[in-house]
Amino acid sequence: MSEKKIITDSGIEIKEIYTEKDNFNTDNSSSGEFPFTRGVQRSMYRGKLWTMRQYAGFSTAEESNKRYHYLLNQGVSGLSVAFDLPTQIGYDSNHALADGEVGKVGVAIDSLEDMEKLFEGIKLEDVSTSMTINATGFILLAFYVALAKKQGADLNKISGTIQNDILKEYAARGTYIYPPQPSMRIITDIFEWCSKELPKWNTISISGYHIREAGSTAVQEIAFTLSNGKAYVKAALEKGLDINVFGKRLSFFFNAHNNLFEEVAKFRAARRMWANIMKDLGATDEKAMMLRFHTQTGGSTLTAQQPMNNISRVTIQTLAAVLGGTQSLHTNGYDEALSLPTEEAAKIALRTQQIVAFESGAADTADPLAGSYFVESLTNEVEKEATALIESIDAMGGSVAAIEAGFIQDEIARSAYEYQQNIENHSKIIVGVNKFTTTDHEKIPGFKIDDSIQKMQCDKIEHLKQKRNNEKAQTLLQQISDVAKTNENIMPVVLEAVENYCTLGEIADALRNVFGEYK
Repeated sequence: MSEKKIITDSGIEIKEIYTEKDNFNTDNSSSGEFPFTRGVQRSMYRGKLWTMRQYAGFSTAEESNKRYHYLLNQGVSGLSVAFDLPTQIGYDSNHALADGEVGKVGVAIDSLEDMEKLFEGIKLEDVSTSMTINATGFILLAFYVALAKKQGADLNKISGTIQNDILKEYAARGTYIYPPQPSMRIITDIFEWCSKELPKWNTISISGYHIREAGSTAVQEIAFTLSNGKAYVKAALEKGLDINVFGKRLSFFFNAHNNLFEEVAKFRAARRMWANIMKDLGATDEKAMMLRFHTQTGGSTLTAQQPMNNISRVTIQTLAAVLGGTQSLHTNGYDEALSLPTEEAAKIALRTQQIVAFESGAADTADPLAGSYFVESLTNEVEKEATALIESIDAMGGSVAAIEAGFIQDEIARSAYEYQQNIENHSKIIVGVNKFTTTDHEKIPGFKIDDSIQKMQCDKIEHLKQKRNNEKAQTLLQQISDVAKTNENIMPVVLEAVENYCTLGEIADALRNVFGEYK
């Protein structure tokens, strides 16, 4: 009888035992050395732990502000803002298409006034903030900078990240506004402007997270993400920007799933691949070749059935991220398959990170799984498969062309379908879902958002428009449209507009009039 074959979700076959013969591409570099397989810092977490973030944002700016103060008191070392769907796709809360969505999956931010409330009592110079925002990333960045200026902050000290990764929106997530070419122009404008005005800001977080959430495999996640990264670098080079300057401010955002060893191998392979990609594109400064990344535990792995099991899943995923050398981490609440996380679930998620950091020993040495025959072999396999996929995309003309042809979307859809089939035919076991099920359902208190939030936000917009200088606002909105028709950088006029209390929807519309919308 032949022995059962075990393969990962990426289709990599796992052998019964690994020996030194399996390590055909042993990388003898140290941590902090090119190609950074073992980590981007020499001493890794011995020198500085990863930034512990908790992704939070819901309802109004005032309510989210209370959660931020709570999380800071519980020991988070960085904030991570979730925005509602209208904010993500450039509609104010009083727009017809925002109806029923205001404050639901994140916080509603319509103007600088909301940003002031969101960070009330928090000095932006003292905290690193990550914002999961793409199509309207440039507007939210302008709100943040305008607020920092009002606080009297030194912009050279302001640190954080905007996601700002539009290519994965076309491929996997859907919160785009403008067509690919003008969207890429906005992104390179941000690169250019931040290099002069906001030197410590990470101008993009090239995101594999949502590609994985949409159903990709681990191999596809890094192949499509690094391919998108190449497209952004090439666009910036065409604009005449210096790869050794903007390259240091690129960051990545990955998913951590349940297959511990494949995930660790994925992170190690991604670092090595990106270092070589950047070298090939002309980077000579090693800091511009380093792949620095934020990780979030896998939202799509959380189950509504037996939700307390999710605490164990998140713990395995946290270990994968830490053993893989992440720079920043968000851990999901056990109840997130059912609702936004309650305060209790958010606290347990944060404590999971703290226990791994201070009790597990995983942070005591750089790249603790290096030299494992299995992990080194798996790192090589993931790299080989992902490189082949990137070469296929390059042959099509790069990520933008591959997205326009539907190739990346089709590949993700195929993997998602196969994964679901494997759950349904029981070749993949999900505890509590297709095995070890129970008939009694745990009562988990959900976190619900009141529909009255929308009226509150609409009233705020109306009041804002009554008290601002509307003539000045209209002049600036017209200037945004005018600048969009030139090659001039769009950020200075957007910043001036938000400082004069133009709303997010008004600014997004000023560009819709010029760029149109992607259908």
